[in-house]
Amino acid sequence: MPSPKSSKRAEAGAKAAASSPLAADLQLDLLCPVAPVGLLAGVDEAGRGPLAGPVVAAAVILDELQPIAGLADSKKLSARQREALFDEIRAKALCCSIALATVEEIDQLNILHATMLAMRRAVEGLRLKPALVQVDGNRVPPLSVPAQAIVKGDAKVQAISAASILAKVHRDRLCDALHQAHPQYGFDGHKGYPTADHIAALRQHGVTPHHRRSFGPVKVALGLAPDPTLLTRRT
Repeated sequence: MPSPKSSKRAEAGAKAAASSPLAADLQLDLLCPVAPVGLLAGVDEAGRGPLAGPVVAAAVILDELQPIAGLADSKKLSARQREALFDEIRAKALCCSIALATVEEIDQLNILHATMLAMRRAVEGLRLKPALVQVDGNRVPPLSVPAQAIVKGDAKVQAISAASILAKVHRDRLCDALHQAHPQYGFDGHKGYPTADHIAALRQHGVTPHHRRSFGPVKVALGLAPDPTLLTRRT
């Protein structure tokens, strides 16, 4: 039977080992799994600011075994680079999904809630269920899986960069189709954003069914709000 002194020495040794750096590392190993917890999906949107067209969101789960070079914030890439990466992402990603919220939904819900709706639809459209969703920005849509907002995530997380490219290219293509139907508005150039040429076209040709009626310049064109440029001139 061990003596009281030897028992005390053993207890003290155990306490010292527990407080040593090695013991701390072992504890961290128990807390942090070696293998990834699951699939990561990146989500981003395109088209919150334009006066016309839907807001588009994309969700992407990349394949670590098929890396894609050149992924970056879509706004930092040329149209040619985005087009090439669009095809490569669709070919190499484990799965991806593109969804949108319509002009009618934007006017009914407001652009923020419509964006969250498009993002949720994109995630729900994925063939594989992610363990974590990382969203560009400071808000996340309501989802059935854990989600994390990352400010400037399209420049930090490759899956979000890929999603930003898919959303941007898909929306640009929708605007090119709008240009074919309404060439007098120049959708192929401004992509629906409130440029001087777009505002001038609204004044000259009126509002199309593709314009967001809850947005200020469209309200002005419809006669539902005063023209701020006229108000400025009078003061």
